[in-house]
Amino acid sequence: MTLRNLLLGATMLCASATPAFAFAQDAAPADDSAVAVDDTDYGNDIIVTASKRSQTLQDTPVAVSVTSAAQLEESQIRDLIDLQTAVPSLRVSQLQSSANTNFIIRGFGNGANNAGIEPSVGVFIDGVYRSRSAAQIGDLPNVERIEVLRGPQSTLFGKNASAGVISIVTQKPQYEFGGSAELTYGNFNAITVKGDVTGPISETVAFSIGGSYNRRDGYAQDLKLDTDVNDRNRWGVRGQLLFEPTDALSIRLIGDYDKIDENCCIAGNVIAGPTVAITNALASGPSVDANNPFSYDVYNNFLSTNEIENYGGSAQIDYDLGNLALTSITAYRKVKALTNQDSDFTGADLIGENSQDLGIDTFTQELRITSDFDGPINFLLGGYYFNEKIDQENDIRFGTQFRPYGDQLIRAASGNALNVALLEGTFGALEGAPTRYLGTFFRAGDGLDEAYRLKDEAFSIFGTVDFEVTDRLTLSLGGNYTKDRKNFSTNVISTDTFSGINLDAPQYAPFRQALLIGGGVDPATAAFLAANPTLTLPNGSSANPLAGLKAFQFLPPFLNLPNSVEDGKTSDSDFSYSVRAAYEVTDTVNVYATYATGFKASSVNLSRDSRPLASDLAAITAAGLRTPNLATGSRFAAPEESTVYEFGLKGQWDVAAVNVAVFKQSIKGFQSNVFTGTGFALANAGKQSTFGIEFDGSVRPVEGLNLTLAATYLDAKYDSFVNSAFGDISGTTPAGIPALSMSMGATYTHEFAGGTKAIAHVDYAYESPVQIVEGLSGFPAGVAESLQREVNSLNASFTIRLTNGLDVGVWGRNLTNAQYLTTIFPAVAQAGSVSGYPSQPRTYGGTVRFKF
Repeated sequence: MTLRNLLLGATMLCASATPAFAFAQDAAPADDSAVAVDDTDYGNDIIVTASKRSQTLQDTPVAVSVTSAAQLEESQIRDLIDLQTAVPSLRVSQLQSSANTNFIIRGFGNGANNAGIEPSVGVFIDGVYRSRSAAQIGDLPNVERIEVLRGPQSTLFGKNASAGVISIVTQKPQYEFGGSAELTYGNFNAITVKGDVTGPISETVAFSIGGSYNRRDGYAQDLKLDTDVNDRNRWGVRGQLLFEPTDALSIRLIGDYDKIDENCCIAGNVIAGPTVAITNALASGPSVDANNPFSYDVYNNFLSTNEIENYGGSAQIDYDLGNLALTSITAYRKVKALTNQDSDFTGADLIGENSQDLGIDTFTQELRITSDFDGPINFLLGGYYFNEKIDQENDIRFGTQFRPYGDQLIRAASGNALNVALLEGTFGALEGAPTRYLGTFFRAGDGLDEAYRLKDEAFSIFGTVDFEVTDRLTLSLGGNYTKDRKNFSTNVISTDTFSGINLDAPQYAPFRQALLIGGGVDPATAAFLAANPTLTLPNGSSANPLAGLKAFQFLPPFLNLPNSVEDGKTSDSDFSYSVRAAYEVTDTVNVYATYATGFKASSVNLSRDSRPLASDLAAITAAGLRTPNLATGSRFAAPEESTVYEFGLKGQWDVAAVNVAVFKQSIKGFQSNVFTGTGFALANAGKQSTFGIEFDGSVRPVEGLNLTLAATYLDAKYDSFVNSAFGDISGTTPAGIPALSMSMGATYTHEFAGGTKAIAHVDYAYESPVQIVEGLSGFPAGVAESLQREVNSLNASFTIRLTNGLDVGVWGRNLTNAQYLTTIFPAVAQAGSVSGYPSQPRTYGGTVRFKF
């Protein structure tokens, strides 16, 4: 298949001008919206129906890649993570859990396992927005196509698409009885069973129902627990009803439920720091496979868990009023995720629990009306309502060996002058209660109990106008006004006693003085320094000899909100717009030019790294709210505003097709979300910009052979980012954005006498070397820069397709067993060590599929 088979629905024709959420799917009435594509015909006469107006592919002036159902089958694209091998502008990574997927398009995007972060890339399934994705598109019955829209799509999809959109379209129920059954078996004992049935209930009612079961042994080994890890265990069902009582009215009801119960996701040791010797001793053997993340051998104290339920329903109503068409989409979604992880990723019992209980309720309602006049002017007008509630409870607790581990850290940091027992007794004695702290520092079971609440309510009013200046020239103007309000609150309680100690407190001055005297400072100087603990000695050391212990105050008291200084509210509004001109140069070549803006509302830091702004600290102190060891950071990030200038060319001929886009895209206030190992640092960049060139094309040199090539060149930089988690990084290249990404493929179909077909497919994906993360806290310059990612992925399949509907095939993904790190982060409470998530190893298997 080829990426030029752009199957776009109604508003695609309107440039990127309207948030007509389902028009890219099947907004028009049933007979007009369906676009049939032969799985083995790579012809260039693909027709896209938009608002009952037929358009060929090159007449659709949108930067978009489409992966058809046949491509998904041939390439064995099992989920959205695999999809990036076919779409070079898209990067997808799975991080801490099975429900956690991060999407980046053209180098822009964020998210990760922070439920308060507004996604930059919106995911839609049959016109319904999925605010959080577990990434399992391969388990959806009858996926018809997947569209990846590149660049700001806010005038199409509102506040959820400042970087782009992934739109998944499934087949609607059919009035002819049919279905399919599929069985796949692969290495790691992978078994996938899928099936669906569709057909008529009456002359005006049709149904479809499908389900899937997907399991696999883990491809990694936990050598301490003696079991495989990173397994797969998920199942789901999906049903649809289609009512068409008249030619003018169509009602499509969809309901689905899926469940995941998996052990995910391992992190390997990338750099073994000095604490590894301590964890090895505590574990009475190896605690990590040092400096070897691709051995897939890990050591943990308990299995990570991912128990996720995802369900919901939608109702889409299309009504034909003649020259006008009315569409309504109503949807409710629920996500329930219970996860837990041994987050120190060692065989020592340091972190005894790092759990999350997350619930997300989402309700959306869209209404729109579209014209289909004979004259040169047509329009679309609509509204969209979004209401989401997030309830999140987290716990992180010390394990049984954190106390001796902390004692070793303190001994090492003080040259063996200090230890946990000494500190407990001394601090208690100076406070007049000698036994107050005995046995309490780094106590097993202590930590943080966390609860976060967020309510997000937003509405949009959108519209577009198309004006056909001539038969070959069309001008489009679109706009979207969005209002977004968020209310959030926290209830976080720390029971980490040592982290609640104020090491600068006056009552500890005698202890500090004694340490200074013991260090060779004369008594008079020691007394002066004890009274002025924030001074710095000429040799650069701290005037407070206890200051080095602050690094071990891992879970300090939390300042909750709302409070008298921080109200826990955001309110954003924005008008996004787009202007586009599309010109048909010849019958086979079209060009377009676009200027568009995009918008993403404020994001909230629902993590233990949520901290007040530095500008609020004085007011917090004056109000008597300041907690011990309170650090500054951010509670939320302000909105993003994106712009794009884009020029595109699309050509289609009998044996070839080509699409080219050249663009300059930028985001002011880019919301940087850096994973710190146990939480997230959230901050706004001043500006991030990217110049890029995208190319995709196909050619049929001989009958039956189709060759494809897609490539993306990106020149990205932070124009301004002064207050990043790693200081001023203005002028640098954002991490994780390869300069060159490409995908090339070949599909050969040979038809035997009698109609049996043999289909051979191969594709190769490449990403040039790139720095994985912006920086690593606590590491000197150059360490993060030295850790690079380069992707080389080879995939292939071979299928025999019989005339009776039976397919038998073999397939393999990542056949060369290419290895790379998806992300890295400082190891939790292990100074000098780095952990990272390794890529998946080679997978292969066989598939039997029967369609009837």
